[in-house]
Amino acid sequence: MSQEVPLLHILPKTVNENSAVVSDLSTRPDGLIPGTAIQSDLDIGAKHGGFALEEHSIDATPDLKVLQIQVAAIGAGISGIVASVLLPIKVPGIQLTVIEKNSDVGGTWFENVYPGIRCDIPAHVYQSTFEPNTQWSEEYAQGREIRDYWQRIARKYDIYKYLRTNTKVLEAGWKEMAAQWTLSLENTKTGSKYEDSFDVVVTAIGRFNDWKLPDYPGIKTFAGHLRHASNWDPTFNPEGKTVAVIGNGASGLQVVPNLQKIVKRLDHYARSPTWIAGSFAGEGEGRKLEPNYFSEEQLRTFGDPFEYLKYRRRLEAKFFRRFETVFRGSDANKNLTRQFSTAMADRLKRKPEILDYILPSFSPNCRRLTPGPGYLEALTEDNVNFIPTPISEFTKDGIVTADKIERKVEAVICCTGANIDMLPPFPIKSQAGTLQDTWKPDPYTYIGIATPNFPNLLFIQGPNGTGVSGTVPNQIETQVTYIAQLLRKVKQQSIKTFSPLKEAADDFVEYSDAFFARTVWTDQCKSWANSGKPGGRIHGHWPGSASQLNIVRRSPRWEDWEWTYRSETGNRFAYFGNGWTTKEEIPSEDSDLVQYLQQPHAVDLRIYHEEWFSV
Repeated sequence: MSQEVPLLHILPKTVNENSAVVSDLSTRPDGLIPGTAIQSDLDIGAKHGGFALEEHSIDATPDLKVLQIQVAAIGAGISGIVASVLLPIKVPGIQLTVIEKNSDVGGTWFENVYPGIRCDIPAHVYQSTFEPNTQWSEEYAQGREIRDYWQRIARKYDIYKYLRTNTKVLEAGWKEMAAQWTLSLENTKTGSKYEDSFDVVVTAIGRFNDWKLPDYPGIKTFAGHLRHASNWDPTFNPEGKTVAVIGNGASGLQVVPNLQKIVKRLDHYARSPTWIAGSFAGEGEGRKLEPNYFSEEQLRTFGDPFEYLKYRRRLEAKFFRRFETVFRGSDANKNLTRQFSTAMADRLKRKPEILDYILPSFSPNCRRLTPGPGYLEALTEDNVNFIPTPISEFTKDGIVTADKIERKVEAVICCTGANIDMLPPFPIKSQAGTLQDTWKPDPYTYIGIATPNFPNLLFIQGPNGTGVSGTVPNQIETQVTYIAQLLRKVKQQSIKTFSPLKEAADDFVEYSDAFFARTVWTDQCKSWANSGKPGGRIHGHWPGSASQLNIVRRSPRWEDWEWTYRSETGNRFAYFGNGWTTKEEIPSEDSDLVQYLQQPHAVDLRIYHEEWFSV
């Protein structure tokens, strides 16, 4: 004979009056009042084996509020702007704060104003995939037009409401008991310092955002104008002056031809051989020193959405189809060697001796290709001295090279790049130590997005996080989308901490090293991809194509992570709550429980029942 089940007693439970959920006290289908607990003689507090159900719906906290997570994004360049647009849309309930050291958004395109600054990637590729600008004035946009474009997106999506400008991060420290990051911050205008805490920190600081002047002996004694290209003084007029430019990286290749035309004499100190490419992906005729403006007819054509989409897809696809050129010994790479060698010799025919110093012995793509329009031609001009001899010291009036020759100049522009170790410019500390120590001798991550033992810390464009093919905006967007999937899981499942497993990160490093051994990146060259260590470990690239990377990010491997939970019981399913959803607990005409039903012609079975937002 079965035991008689006692009657259920409804115990009143206080509902937070400030709850965002409407407190409609109409009864649920089972006759219970929303926000109440269930208790019986056999099931006191819904306990079984010591476990008690949490009295809330699966999509709300016990006070019927939507669970919120405090997220700090550090940096408001392209990565930070994309994150500020996508994360609030893809992760409802996120409380986002964007911390930016400058006075406005734009990152490198806000900071860099040196002569000739422009993107060496076509403007119609170097833009958001969801917010196209059909009316770029030039094929390769200048810095100010790129800055204006990204600031326009920031205004359109109102990301300024998340922004703290003129704020520098001094340190990030993980507080184990609180399961939060504490950021030590400084207002760069007032000098005031304070702290703030967040559940999750996302670094979006860019790859080359910590420039420094070179540390040559005597450099502080130089009495002339001394600047890093990334810290260009807009009041400086180089016209008619004797100027030295140090470095032949991307900025050096832009500064030299633009200064050459107006200075009295230009001394160019360049020790690193480098491949000068016509273009990155064989798009059109490539970059030129002079602006390549779109015609009025082209701009009218771009005004047609269908014609523009065809143009953009055709152009962007070229950047996804150049992956073969990174493989050692491939026909594609050999063709680049022949093509670039011939073109460089032709452009230096007025001073052919320079070719011996600048033509690399390593393969194209070992270092980042630099189109450099007008650069080689500028080196052949009479007012330019190409100086491959190492610098030994600065004097009050100029620069002395290792051969004891002093060349006096009125100004020195250092195009010597920024940090290439990918370390954040501020300490990041967890129970395991500092990220700076953990990333020595090489950066160490799980698929470029996180590091074991640094909970709730994520990177955008981190080490090994970006493919060499494809486009920068697309890869930032897919990485932010991966982060959004992770944060939705954290929010929906009431996760307290998350961190990649060490064995997963070790497997990723092992795979990466095996892949990179096939590529020209492991040739004997210095590059930001290997922290300037010829033959060193590669951390600047994703181990595969950009298309492959997009597939990897589409389906996260949650089994590669370790999780802890907010529930006091630690039960991973505690977030299931009382078995209800908010829509059911508080009936409303707007509570659509059958969103999945659509007109048959509108159903795409490939994604049917997979949309996270349609439940």
